[in-house]
Amino acid sequence: MTVATDSKTASPPLSRRLKDETHEIHDSLDSRISGLSPFLSRAHYACFLRVQLRFQHATARLYEDAQLHGWFEGLPRRSRLNLIEADCHDLGLAETFLVVDRSIGRSVRYDDPYEAVGWLYTNEGSNLGAAFLFKRAEQALGLGADFGARHLAGHPEGRGLHWKRFKAQLDALPFNDDQQGKAVAGARDAFAFVREAVEQVLARS
Repeated sequence: MTVATDSKTASPPLSRRLKDETHEIHDSLDSRISGLSPFLSRAHYACFLRVQLRFQHATARLYEDAQLHGWFEGLPRRSRLNLIEADCHDLGLAETFLVVDRSIGRSVRYDDPYEAVGWLYTNEGSNLGAAFLFKRAEQALGLGADFGARHLAGHPEGRGLHWKRFKAQLDALPFNDDQQGKAVAGARDAFAFVREAVEQVLARS
């Protein structure tokens, strides 16, 4: 006998749960960054780059993790660490600042691989949402994919397709409810890390 499944009780895809349960902290962060006018000048933008540098160093180990490689095919190619480093060089950021920002980013630790997936989701999602930021960098500051805004540029295959492939891999993970909850906690921690960096660097520019 086949037992009918109630679609109302079926668990949502992991990507949906991550989006729904980080919605408030994500929107708050976006509003805060926008309110600090990161594209007002190249000097302001340089502080925004420092925030991004901290986050990319905080997430860099994810793209080198053997277990995550098994879950996300082609993961190393998604890293934007070299791009943000190049952007910082383009803008002439002082090495004394960069040493501090790299160190703060590298100090992040993940308690387990499920929380790490939440951090990865946050970083990959930021790439999808960077289209508006990239346009602002072009229009307001004359930056682009070859100078100063490399890490904001879309993937050669297109932002949408790049994200769609990641999300398909994410939703294919056989996580139970507890493991999904840990991924959500990791994503929230990632957003909180960026918010703290914004307050420490961009808000003081």
